[in-house]
Amino acid sequence: MTSETAFFRARQVNMVAVTSGMSAGFVALLLAHVLADFVFQTKGMVENKRHPGVFALHIGIVFGLSLVALGGVWPVAGAVALAHLGIDGIKTYGVPARWQATFTAFMLDQLAHLMSLVAAVAIWPEALSTGFWAPWLTLLVGPAVVISGLILTVIAGGYAVGLITAPYARAFKAQGLENAGQMIGRLERAVIFLLIAIGQPAGIGFLIAAKSLLRFEATKEQKASEYVIIGTLTSFGWALGMSTATLALLAMVAG
Repeated sequence: MTSETAFFRARQVNMVAVTSGMSAGFVALLLAHVLADFVFQTKGMVENKRHPGVFALHIGIVFGLSLVALGGVWPVAGAVALAHLGIDGIKTYGVPARWQATFTAFMLDQLAHLMSLVAAVAIWPEALSTGFWAPWLTLLVGPAVVISGLILTVIAGGYAVGLITAPYARAFKAQGLENAGQMIGRLERAVIFLLIAIGQPAGIGFLIAAKSLLRFEATKEQKASEYVIIGTLTSFGWALGMSTATLALLAMVAG
């Protein structure tokens, strides 16, 4: 083997290692992000985020979870928390309240956060390999992807569907069990996630049919019917998109 061939082969191996490190680092930061934004950020925190103490608490949670996810690599966790502070600060204090509670604002906010995570792993591609999770990365990355995807599908999907259907909810007021609609939506998105994960997407058709039969009596009135259809299709579409993206990310980190 010539020295030139050895050089290019070593360079190729190094690039693969860097790419693998970036992917694992992104997964770790993604898990920290979705936990901070959709699990540990309560409804009360969202409603009172303009209060400096509540805002600071949320950023502290972002830093703490990022620090744990990266295995104690605090410079990267600090940079991610600062980026989160900047993005949330612009949205919370710089965007009119009537625009904050829109699906467009929600998606732009999340896209900005994801781009900040990509930037972090691009600047520090080997950060995760220097933390205390390094010996177990091959075992932890896959479950981290699945957990992140499940949170984005089930919980984040609830926020997204709620924002999309909000204009129609004002025109249609349904009487039912408190928070029952939210629970039904979470369960159906969880089932879709499971069906996609196990390679049985055909089962989604049976889920749609079952929900249609159960909702038949409640949706004879036109407004109710249209509202349920909008909510159902939005929920199913979000779940399919997030489930597919989760499998794609899982295949990427596994490769």
